[in-house]
Amino acid sequence: MHYAVALAMLAGFCLGTIAVQGLHARANAPVYSVAEIDIVDQAAYSTYVPKAQAAIKAGGGKILAAGGKITTVEGEPPKSRVVIQQWDSHEKYQAYRNSAALEELLPMREKAAKWRTLVVKCTVTARCFGARERSPSR
Repeated sequence: MHYAVALAMLAGFCLGTIAVQGLHARANAPVYSVAEIDIVDQAAYSTYVPKAQAAIKAGGGKILAAGGKITTVEGEPPKSRVVIQQWDSHEKYQAYRNSAALEELLPMREKAAKWRTLVVKCTVTARCFGARERSPSR
């Protein structure tokens, strides 16, 4: 009887630990910023990019992909350039968006290109970019 109680307590503790870890992972899930960029002034854009990259890095962001060959799989093709950034949290991303560094770059940014930016919060960490999943063998 004592073994059953001890086993039940251990099982409850393990399930509780797993649940808390799952909630903690969701609360601290990364966010991804995806920007479609339609460059209207290449010279201004070339001047803007290194300054923007420095501001993103200083704000805690990480550029995962920028430019390169874009292959449209479904729907309309994106604008001339796509940039994907990773941020530790939505709060960190918002802090960057509200920063003096970005505010200073806005006139240059608006002259260089037209932007469409989306932010995606990762809610299932095992399926986010940071986790590796294996495809089933065929």
